[in-house]
Amino acid sequence: MSKRTKLMNFLSNLPDFVFDYIEIAYNGESINTQIGYSIDIKIFLEYLQKFKFRDVENTEDFTVAHMDKVTLRDLNGFTAYLKEYETETVTIDGKHIKRVWHNSPYGINRKLSGVRGLFSYLYKNDLISQNVTDKVDFKKLHQKMKRPLTTQETVRLLDVLYNGENYFTGRDLTEYKKRKTRDIALFTAYLGTGCRVSELVNLDMRDVSFETSSFVVTRKGGDEQEIFMPVQVENELLTYMLERSEIEDAKDDALFLSRLGKRMTAQGVEKLLKKYCAAAGITDPDKTRPHALRRTFACNLIADGVDIKMVAELMGHKNIEVTHKYYTQYAVEKRKELMRGFDIKGNR
Repeated sequence: MSKRTKLMNFLSNLPDFVFDYIEIAYNGESINTQIGYSIDIKIFLEYLQKFKFRDVENTEDFTVAHMDKVTLRDLNGFTAYLKEYETETVTIDGKHIKRVWHNSPYGINRKLSGVRGLFSYLYKNDLISQNVTDKVDFKKLHQKMKRPLTTQETVRLLDVLYNGENYFTGRDLTEYKKRKTRDIALFTAYLGTGCRVSELVNLDMRDVSFETSSFVVTRKGGDEQEIFMPVQVENELLTYMLERSEIEDAKDDALFLSRLGKRMTAQGVEKLLKKYCAAAGITDPDKTRPHALRRTFACNLIADGVDIKMVAELMGHKNIEVTHKYYTQYAVEKRKELMRGFDIKGNR
């Protein structure tokens, strides 16, 4: 079953106004994003069904009139409920299975965001008389600082990519040799352009142009953007694409293929990166995820003095505030450099 089919099946058990909201508000977003927010709204409706509208037999029976009766007290109760709640499902053979769920502050905010988005949609379309979710306070988050790869870590990672024969043995070595050209092209494109992993794995062969030294990606929200390639990225992609064009059993037009001849997945890229990082001695979990390479790209640009607005454009950020968090990470290194050279005696 495809993810699209899974989404449609899931939405068929929700009210029509939820179906319309997901289809319109998240048009252009990934199927995973649409499924995630659909699940969050379903949890909210099940809460209302259990504690407020007990006469509603099925979640699909909710109407916008029910949403218009939701109060701030209901939403505060839902926020408290999300910390720990129990669900019950029935298997095909009639067995009842109960499960207890817990949500972190991040998880609670994610679900509140989905509900707020739904109410905003209904209010803007004059389907409800007020948007009560505007009065809801989100949980305060204490975010852990995630660092980019250091120069030394980047060099070690690239050395493993280019010289894996010195790091792998046995089956790992055999697999490395088969995918070497592809992986060099994939991860140099990641480090050299800062694209999201979803944007890279969704590239098709036709999206790359060596005449303009660029490729076209579909950003979050569905907008297309032309990404210009550094010389090293262009050279590695050309080498890989020449090899890629000779694959006869390729099952689609995807640029980056798995060993089965199908389009690579974001999960597959992450698994691959973890293996290369382990060989390079990079053990910080935050640095072994694909987003770490995107973070490294942004911080390198900032360190080179590139204007923050240009960095935002290159990263595909619609909100420059998102880009500022990378500047904060770069500033950590500058503070360290400043303080390590500080003389407490005041000598200049």
